[in-house]
Amino acid sequence: MNQSSNHPFDRLTPDTILDALETQGFHVDGRVTALNSYENRVYQIGIEAVDNELAAPLIAKFYRPERWTLAQIQEEHDFCFEIEAHDIPVVSPLKNASGLSIYSYEGFDFAVFPRKGGYAPELDYQNNLAIMGRTLARLHNVGAQQPFKHRPSLNAQTFGHDCIDFVAEHFIPFEHKSAYLSVCNNIMGIVSAKLENAKNIRVHGDLHIGNILLRDDIPNLVDFDDSRSAPAIQDIWMLLSGEPNEQEIQLQKIIAAYSEFRDFPFQELPMIESLRTLRMVHHTAWLARRWQDPAFPPAFPWFDTHQFWAQHVADLNQQLMTLNQ
Repeated sequence: MNQSSNHPFDRLTPDTILDALETQGFHVDGRVTALNSYENRVYQIGIEAVDNELAAPLIAKFYRPERWTLAQIQEEHDFCFEIEAHDIPVVSPLKNASGLSIYSYEGFDFAVFPRKGGYAPELDYQNNLAIMGRTLARLHNVGAQQPFKHRPSLNAQTFGHDCIDFVAEHFIPFEHKSAYLSVCNNIMGIVSAKLENAKNIRVHGDLHIGNILLRDDIPNLVDFDDSRSAPAIQDIWMLLSGEPNEQEIQLQKIIAAYSEFRDFPFQELPMIESLRTLRMVHHTAWLARRWQDPAFPPAFPWFDTHQFWAQHVADLNQQLMTLNQ
């Protein structure tokens, strides 16, 4: 694949980052530390001391150009503010003196967040699954109160067919294309039927443990960048890990805690493997769509190799067997 030598993020120099924050009244001290993020660019920014007292750093997120509209970003922020208003632990963006949370500078839209300490939880340890179950029930109570108007839905079209079409047309090596399309066609027949009558609400959408900062038994939820309309079970199945019997034990703990605050969506349990499969399909398409971003090839050197595509097709066939059980 040919890679662009003029990606928009190339213009995001340390000076540009600091100038952007200065325009919004943040008194930066010149320290810029890049954090682990590929879809957007995220930095920890040092803030000047006040009266000789150290100031906590801030986190600045510069959104990938042309991915979201301003209305879609605003819905992400408003969802966070709504969650926060219900005393659910979430890291929300900061507002400026005018009450705005989305800022623009030199062609970039960005937001600034407080830095929250914490660590990714061990979800099979002590009470962490119960803590997450109660937190998600409360989050989903908020998410069900009104729909998104601008953000997309997670469904068979957006996370399945669109991704498969892009990979097949623009990326996959010719010798793997037929096998890829064959298994994907069989998968999507099952997945589309499973999700046909899904009841969507506003969810986090990407709740892996890296987006949970646990501290003093409080799980601060971060990075709602992928928040969208989806079945509630989307935020739940990603907390499960290990062998099927282990996942069943974990699920029962979540169900018991979730049910304290909201009826558990038992009718969505058969959707879990379909959602897991869509995540596999979508992740591969995400890498393909971003391959011209110079940050991606060094971070994912195994991608775009014949070995990867052979294994990916094998993994999809294995997932098809699971869907057929």
